[in-house]
Amino acid sequence: MGNCWFKGNPYFNRVSSNATKSESPKMQSPSEKKEKDDSMLPSNAKEVEELRRESARNPLIAFTFEELKRITKNFRQDSLLGGGGFGRVYKGYITSDLREGLTIEEPLRVAVKVHDGDNSFQGHREWLAEVIFLGQLSHPNLVKLIGYCCEDDHRVLVYEFMPLGSVESHLFSRVMVPLPWFTRMKIALGAAKGLAFLHEAEKPVIYRDFKTSNILLDEEYNAKLSDFGLAKDGPVGDKSHVSTRIMGTYGYAAPEYIMTGHLTAMSDVYSYGVVLLELLTGRKSLDKSRPVREQTLADWAFPMLIQKKKVLGIVDPRLAEDYPVKAVQKTAMLAYHCLNRNPKARPLMRDIVATLEPLQQMEEDPSISLVSGTEV
Repeated sequence: MGNCWFKGNPYFNRVSSNATKSESPKMQSPSEKKEKDDSMLPSNAKEVEELRRESARNPLIAFTFEELKRITKNFRQDSLLGGGGFGRVYKGYITSDLREGLTIEEPLRVAVKVHDGDNSFQGHREWLAEVIFLGQLSHPNLVKLIGYCCEDDHRVLVYEFMPLGSVESHLFSRVMVPLPWFTRMKIALGAAKGLAFLHEAEKPVIYRDFKTSNILLDEEYNAKLSDFGLAKDGPVGDKSHVSTRIMGTYGYAAPEYIMTGHLTAMSDVYSYGVVLLELLTGRKSLDKSRPVREQTLADWAFPMLIQKKKVLGIVDPRLAEDYPVKAVQKTAMLAYHCLNRNPKARPLMRDIVATLEPLQQMEEDPSISLVSGTEV
């Protein structure tokens, strides 16, 4: 499909565009006090690197704002990819003449995410979280952070360029060709591998904002997780959860997290189940334009997921019944388990990966059975 960019299709989106901002806002506890004073956060590249010193595994380039102007042709309108509540994202190119001693494969296409205009504590903290997490994590299903800018009031992130944009922009577009079933399953598997890696990292990470707008695609539809602004370190020792302010996106957030603020890896699994439903049905997680009972996708679809005939009635009609029936039914059952109201009953992400892998080739061999781990 090439570079499928349309003005208004967000490359990154801090507020889900599954509905208007007023309909699907980021959730945040209004009474939450600041955990740290703003003055304690790093205010320049030197301080950022000092903070990264103990955990950094990936070398990052500390760009000056003038260099970013050169990369994006002074942030020209024709370089704009999209935007959201955080700011705007521009495409650009890095060449070795940008700075003496810079060693890169040139010209390197990048996406430049500008946080300018959001100088709040939370905005700064989310920016820093991405620098820290993506500076220490590396996996084929996580977007690669090239560098950042921390200069005066400028907070910018520079990522590898993902030419096909977000899953959201494809799945809900009225002008793009609908994603075929097996492409959707490839995306589901890649995203699951990314989450499984985070959950089983040496220091486990809870993503906290898993949704279709945060899953980006390369030219071969390989899925990569982006936007780690809300990511949190997982519980350690004998702790069962992390207590934190309630943040995320309505329609994707796990019900127990919304009610208690207790965050676990199972919160991500619930969000994964919602995304799996979106891939299955072609519907948005939250859609105020639909009848009241159908507005929240998870609530509406959940009771039908275990009924084989009814499931086929909610499959995305744009697929025109071009899909393997058994694979669809097994995918629906997997979503059902991910959306279990009891978080302890949800499958682990590694078991979800094991379940999805055989479904990738089910058209060729419909007798394939699911591997052990997640019974569906």
